[in-house]
Amino acid sequence: MTPVIRFSVVARVLHWSMAVMIVGMLFVGVFMAATVGPAYNLLLSLHRPMGILVLVLAFVRLGYRLRVAPPPLPDSLPVFQRVAALASHWLLYALMIAMPLVGWGMLSAGAYPVVFCKGFHLPPILPHDPALFAFLRHVHTWLGLTLFAVIVIHLGAALLHALILRDGVFPAMASWRAGRRNRD
Repeated sequence: MTPVIRFSVVARVLHWSMAVMIVGMLFVGVFMAATVGPAYNLLLSLHRPMGILVLVLAFVRLGYRLRVAPPPLPDSLPVFQRVAALASHWLLYALMIAMPLVGWGMLSAGAYPVVFCKGFHLPPILPHDPALFAFLRHVHTWLGLTLFAVIVIHLGAALLHALILRDGVFPAMASWRAGRRNRD
């Protein structure tokens, strides 16, 4: 069997660290939306800086992806699956950037501070407008649901490649599997 050409260490670290952060963000967001009182403020104090970090890392990851090509998909993969894989990855990038930007815009329109850490606030990116705040809050929710759905599909595809097809796609991103590395 030909050794698997893996994603670079940088790509794998960005992928897995962002996966943990984004799944964490989705859960924090859901719990935050269903919570009142002091727990809400705690969750909010986690959600905002994590969103900023996801936004920054999404731009880093996108720049890296444009500079360093991923390993090729197996020749055995049908064209429609290749197109679906490419489209879903670009949709993930778009959502990783849109979600935090919409959240930032929503908070700006609501005249709420965007706190990264104590003493460091991001400037507003939109003017104060309660109607815009309400609209962006709905958009943020729907983007979150869409992101969750795309992640479930992504996970399903990863499991398909890992457990059924065994075509080298999963070990290319799974750093704990043996294989030949792509350029770092």
